[in-house]
Amino acid sequence: MDETDQQLLSLLRTDARLSVAALALKLKVSRGTVTNRIRKLEDVGVIVGYAVRLRPDVQHDQITAWMSIAVEGNQTRAVIAALLGEPGVATLHDTNGRWDLLAELRAESLQALAKVLERIRLLKGISNTETSIHLETYRLS
Repeated sequence: MDETDQQLLSLLRTDARLSVAALALKLKVSRGTVTNRIRKLEDVGVIVGYAVRLRPDVQHDQITAWMSIAVEGNQTRAVIAALLGEPGVATLHDTNGRWDLLAELRAESLQALAKVLERIRLLKGISNTETSIHLETYRLS
């Protein structure tokens, strides 16, 4: 990736709905160049998709929580595979420090969240967890 690709990605991160014409104007290249670069970035897997992001407070019918997870020994791959199959896990992050993994959990009620927590805590290879319920977001990137 060159500097133009980096600038293109930066513009798309800010507003993925920018038209090819607007991107070309901002980058000072042709529309064909933008189209070809986007296609190339998609083909090699740098761009893996486009999504709509909603403010967390818009989804009133959903509870979000963060679970920090400690993994026993060399069980990380098995735990990750199991967590990726858990419908209550929205995102999963590998971390350093006290906790090995950070999972964003989503559920429709406290009872549903309790069931997600129970299923996760029963997974082989997890030695400890700590969960915090997401109350409010103050800044979106």
